[in-house]
Amino acid sequence: MPVTESAIAVFRSVNPATEAVIAEYPAMSAERIEAALERAERAYQVNRRESIAWRSERMLELAQGFRREREDLAQLVTSEMGKPLAEAQGEVDKCAVTCEYFAHQAASFLANEPSPSDSPRSFVAFRPLGVVLAIMPWNYPLWQVVRFAAPALMVGNTAVLKHARNCFGAALALERLVAETGFPEGALGTLVVGAEPIGRVIADPRVRAVTLTGSEAAGSKVAALAGRECKKAVLELGGSDFFLVLADADLAQAAEVGVRARFQNAGQSCIAAKRFLVAESVADEFQERFIELAAKLPLGDPLDPGTRLGPLARQDLREELHDQVQRSVGAGARLALGGAPQEGPGFFYPATVVLGSKPGIAVFDEETFGPVASFTRFGDEAEGLRLANHSRYGLGGNVWTQDVEHGVELAAQLDTGAVFVNGMTHSDARLPFGGVKKSGIGRELHHFGLREFTNIQTVWRP
Repeated sequence: MPVTESAIAVFRSVNPATEAVIAEYPAMSAERIEAALERAERAYQVNRRESIAWRSERMLELAQGFRREREDLAQLVTSEMGKPLAEAQGEVDKCAVTCEYFAHQAASFLANEPSPSDSPRSFVAFRPLGVVLAIMPWNYPLWQVVRFAAPALMVGNTAVLKHARNCFGAALALERLVAETGFPEGALGTLVVGAEPIGRVIADPRVRAVTLTGSEAAGSKVAALAGRECKKAVLELGGSDFFLVLADADLAQAAEVGVRARFQNAGQSCIAAKRFLVAESVADEFQERFIELAAKLPLGDPLDPGTRLGPLARQDLREELHDQVQRSVGAGARLALGGAPQEGPGFFYPATVVLGSKPGIAVFDEETFGPVASFTRFGDEAEGLRLANHSRYGLGGNVWTQDVEHGVELAAQLDTGAVFVNGMTHSDARLPFGGVKKSGIGRELHHFGLREFTNIQTVWRP
């Protein structure tokens, strides 16, 4: 019996700062999912045939849309997932810059590459694949989508977006913005669904590839489904990034950047610094500086310009984070700051510092997706490197030393997709983004990300 609209579940968006219901979104029926996929396929047949110059014009229009609606979009992000308004405004700005980057760079990134063989005129071409299914998280509800969508659309692909259930407002806003640029109808379509229909969508022959940013567990399931269907998958599955402070580091600068690196977006970032590994000889001073700065972070209403630390996005996320802290303290770690949920409405958790972390303790071994910093001391540099690599994740990491060339040399010994020497790990359209080990498969951004969803086609000619 076909599913009817009246029998469909409703997804409720809740403001994490007030716990007030913002909006309700009826889940799509099977018929509406089918219609979205058909629109995406029709849009692909149009988009793939347009010139890169035409798509660049549309992408620049999208950048203008972000700039024009900056304040409204930022308010929407803050209300749906709780980040401070200034950070939400920065997220919108980053979306605009990224659209402009791919609009300007796609032609060179996708240019045919001569590759002489037994024919002196053979070459490699980069063709679009088709419809891409994107499964995206709530922590950067606009940027995470643009990170895949801007390059995918510029190649000539189209996409259907399954966003996090607390960010369907952002998903629908993005769908509208793309439609207003003149990209073909359905170039970016929203699937208002939970997890249940995703397997059927991946199996649909119109879907040619899958990208997911999310948990390790979700990524494993999606990778298995995509593998069964022989479809390309790009997975960004989080991390437990190290912040390695060597004995010769500038401690004042390292502490100031370290606090931003850990507590931006209330610590809800895959590339946030999470494990602070500090040389024994400077550990006391660094910890003192870090804790002093972290204790001053204003926690509160994310719409207040003075707030630096907003709520976590959902109640269950706060409960999970607190459980990690409690298990760590129970295993022998020590609380130096915070460590308990704030009472009252909203899903607030204060800046928290856990000392004496080590392998076998939750805040060291697990990804802590919230404002909790774990501190571990090491003796010599070799031990520091071993601790940095002692993680099933490998997304990013920081090395702090006044000998920059030595820091660059150490990058070769670190099992991670990115190493930032004397700087905060961040994503940038001009740099490839992705990890190794359980942090995922594939790359986003740069020409590496642009080419992930292409048919790398050999053309041989006499």
